[in-house]
Amino acid sequence: MARKSIGIVMNGVTGRMGYRQHLLRSILAIREQGGLRLADGTDLWPEPVLVGRSEAKLRDLAARHGLDAWTTDLDEALARPDTEIYFDAQVTSARVEAIRAAVAAGKHVYTEKPLADDLAGALALAGLADEAGIKHGVVQDKLFLPGLLKLRRLIDGGFFGRILSVRGEFGYWVFEGDWQEAQRPSWNYRAEDGGGIILDMFCHWRYVLDAIAQVRSVQALGATHVPQRVDEDGKPYEATADDAAYGIFELDGGIVAQINSSWTTRVFRDELVEFQVDGTEGSAVAGLRRCRVQHRSMTPKPVWNPDLPATEDFRSQWQEIPDNTVFDNGFKTQWEMFLRHVAEDAPFEWDFYAGARGVQLAELGLQAWREGRRLEVPELRR
Repeated sequence: MARKSIGIVMNGVTGRMGYRQHLLRSILAIREQGGLRLADGTDLWPEPVLVGRSEAKLRDLAARHGLDAWTTDLDEALARPDTEIYFDAQVTSARVEAIRAAVAAGKHVYTEKPLADDLAGALALAGLADEAGIKHGVVQDKLFLPGLLKLRRLIDGGFFGRILSVRGEFGYWVFEGDWQEAQRPSWNYRAEDGGGIILDMFCHWRYVLDAIAQVRSVQALGATHVPQRVDEDGKPYEATADDAAYGIFELDGGIVAQINSSWTTRVFRDELVEFQVDGTEGSAVAGLRRCRVQHRSMTPKPVWNPDLPATEDFRSQWQEIPDNTVFDNGFKTQWEMFLRHVAEDAPFEWDFYAGARGVQLAELGLQAWREGRRLEVPELRR
């Protein structure tokens, strides 16, 4: 079978997300399966060019995975004629400048979110990419989680009847970094470096909620519950960004969504993120992988009596949705879709404008917190 190589400049691959999800579990996984089979029978073979700030980390990473193309010079990587795609997994504050350089070099761009620090910057990148005629996309990985794919199946099948509400719980305890090492980089807790859970997670919640019904308004309360943390070098620093957010969103059709996002909560649920969707005909609880339902006909009739201990096992009253298919890694799935988009012009709906909608909700969420009021979410036009 014929093989066609496609060069991908991968910036930020020495970081946690850039390495684990994008390089290891996506691009290298595609190579391990023999490439990506295109519609004409050609196997598309990704050739990553690793970019980062640390020469030692890049050299080690390349040697570990049998790769020979790496550099600390982004301009050098973008100047290579054998690269067609630029991918960005850097800290948010460095993203806009790098994407601008990639667009100027004529590369197609696929990037982690947030696309930019603010809506104006995100829309400027979208316009720039359109003017350059390049293909562009933003990672929206949670749409491809098995649990949310099962939820999508229920929505498409009309299981819920009229959807009434959505309730989401996301988060876990991120250690402060003193007596136990933090699980997330310190920049996440510094607003000046693009940190903050509202900017991070509201970009996710926008596309998750829009897949149910379009978001029309937002109210939010943020908090910095842990004001001091310890960085990777063991030095204390002031946490200037929000580490928890409590949001209420109104969707089309009068649907009300409530989502709590926190890096300062301890988990008492089955998965790190769970969404409960309630409708007139049934309800569902979807997580990363599982999805359970309770239909109207199977709904019990609880009676409130605080004087007696609970006798019902409420969890046992829900049914498990079967997989019915093999679910691949969500990041890899979207990478394959973007590669097809570049190689054979296959459809890809999660472009820079989709990314801008996420930034818009985060920006409005921060404003709603500052001003203590509910804000409308205007429709973005190209």
